Amino acid sequence: MNRPRFVFHHAVTALRHKVLTIFMIIASAGGLAAADLDEAFARLADPQGQAWRIAEADILREWSRSGSAAMDLLLQRAEAAMDAGDLETAIGHLTALTDHAPDFAAGFQARAAALAMTGQFGPALADLRRTLELEPRHFAALTQLGAMLEEMGDDARALAAYRASLAIHPNQQEAIDGQARLERRRIGTDI
Repeated sequence: MNRPRFVFHHAVTALRHKVLTIFMIIASAGGLAAADLDEAFARLADPQGQAWRIAEADILREWSRSGSAAMDLLLQRAEAAMDAGDLETAIGHLTALTDHAPDFAAGFQARAAALAMTGQFGPALADLRRTLELEPRHFAALTQLGAMLEEMGDDARALAAYRASLAIHPNQQEAIDGQARLERRRIGTDI
């Protein structure tokens, strides 16, 4: 098995499961106001203590809401298809979602993951670009971007993406691991 592909698939799977778990646990709670979301990002950026865990859950919950029950259902069906390994169905649901909700960052981020898992890096990169246009603080998209760039052999840009993600969410294990791996690789080649 190609090691970088394994790293990317593992990182995407871990992020997807973390997001899904948090969505399912707290799906019924109310939405955050913009000021509350900014405050959640401030708590998320504080590497001390455990307040970041609640902030992460608040942010992920807010990002999961499209504002439409039908669009939320498409996202849920796509996630279920991804979990079942049916990437073609997941991409179909996510394409319908992004077509009907073009300002919903989570739809583009989820489709990027599904596309990348099928090796379609060009369209996946375009979806991540759109995700980050809609939500520049989307730490999961930045980590996903880092994993994808690493898979493609673009270590310098992958490292930059991991670092950008960690500047927003310093406790994100997938980004911590990616940064450490690439820094070790870089040191090994500088000797």
